[in-house]
Amino acid sequence: MVFVKEESEENMIEPETWRIKHEEPETWRIKQEEQGGLMNVKEERQDLNEVEEKHQHQKAHDATGEKSASCSKTENSCLQRNIRRKEVKRPFSCSQCGNGFTRKETLKNHMLIHTGIKSFSCSQCGKTFSHKGGLWNHMLIHTGIKPFSCSQCGKSFTQKKQLNVHMLIHTSEKQLTCPQCGKTFTCKGSLKNHMLIHAGIKPFVCPQCGKSFRYKGSLKDHLLTHTSEKPFTCSECGKSLSWRGSLKNHMLIHAGIKPFVCSQCGKGFTQKKILNEHVLIHSSEKNFTCSECGKTLSRRRSLKNHMLIHAGVKLFTCSQCGKSFTQKKQLNEHVLIHTSEKSLTCSQCGKSFTRKESLKNHMLIHAGIKPFVCSQCGKRFTQKKILNKHVLLHTSEKDFTCSECGKILSYRASLKNHMLIHTGIKPFTCSRCGKSFTQKNRLNVHVCIHTSEKSFTCT
Repeated sequence: MVFVKEESEENMIEPETWRIKHEEPETWRIKQEEQGGLMNVKEERQDLNEVEEKHQHQKAHDATGEKSASCSKTENSCLQRNIRRKEVKRPFSCSQCGNGFTRKETLKNHMLIHTGIKSFSCSQCGKTFSHKGGLWNHMLIHTGIKPFSCSQCGKSFTQKKQLNVHMLIHTSEKQLTCPQCGKTFTCKGSLKNHMLIHAGIKPFVCPQCGKSFRYKGSLKDHLLTHTSEKPFTCSECGKSLSWRGSLKNHMLIHAGIKPFVCSQCGKGFTQKKILNEHVLIHSSEKNFTCSECGKTLSRRRSLKNHMLIHAGVKLFTCSQCGKSFTQKKQLNEHVLIHTSEKSLTCSQCGKSFTRKESLKNHMLIHAGIKPFVCSQCGKRFTQKKILNKHVLLHTSEKDFTCSECGKILSYRASLKNHMLIHTGIKPFTCSRCGKSFTQKNRLNVHVCIHTSEKSFTCT
């Protein structure tokens, strides 16, 4: 495929004017319709070109320190005048969305978006477009041509308007402000998308489950959850993912790249959103409150997962024993119990673990670190959950009652172990003599009988 470089508008004005005079009106109308998509793109680019020119003018202005005659009043008024967009009359308005246009032909091309007519199809992937200009720009993706490069960072783009938008990243200019919350944006499209949040508009609806989305891209990503399609495969480990963005983030794990670092503890993360969630740990802010039990959490996702406990929803089930869990990561950890794999070994005592978190907690024992202190008796613990259990000893609360004998216990785990007595289940069996026990710690104590080990010495 051969791509012809577009001529500048200055070169095209004179020949086009000449053709208007010499061609039949009907022929002219057809040609205008064919070129409408391209003209629409050009019109949008003009505004962006103005922004780039103003940016370059301001940059030169700052470097030389000279003040132009038009900016003689104050430096601030000069800056405002430089970045202010040139207001253009747009007499042709769309009856569907209210967008304004300078030319009737551009409005006509715009209306194709609302009708859903996409007459131009890509021969490579079959994607369809409303305008020929959109197809031309799309074809650059298949050829890998990115003719527009950023002079500051070298990043390349297929379209000039993408470069113009990108250039704003290198400046601190955020000209567009949300009238509702005051948040600022560099691009009009970003502000437009942001305004949908305040309006509560979610125009894109999933035909399968009815869930609504603000953006078409979000709906497209969501639709993959209804299929078993995972078209993006990791070349390192073979893992398949539904989205290209997920694969990109996954590849950072293999590369060991963690570009987002916490300024407080130095911990690195592969994604910015994970860092943002992590930062909340260092603050005492817990803005999300459970409506059922009043528990406060620092993250919205944590609240969402917590609510599943009250709802009794356990979507993730173990295929081997049938046990269900509220979160997938809990299931993944549980599955390791059914295997003899204990790939993580303590370098101090050689004890093996199935989970990294278990090894991490175990290492605190050797280090003698007990960061969690009981406020009532001063006793220290290596883990917070052990402290939480301990605190119950200082209260008269015993919330867990045995339905068989009425015995009241402080912990759910204690009740669970106690119930084994009534059922007669003894899952832990000694490999030496075959004797069984209800709890693992009792088996461990029993095993010492078969050995000559006497670990405890009288002082």
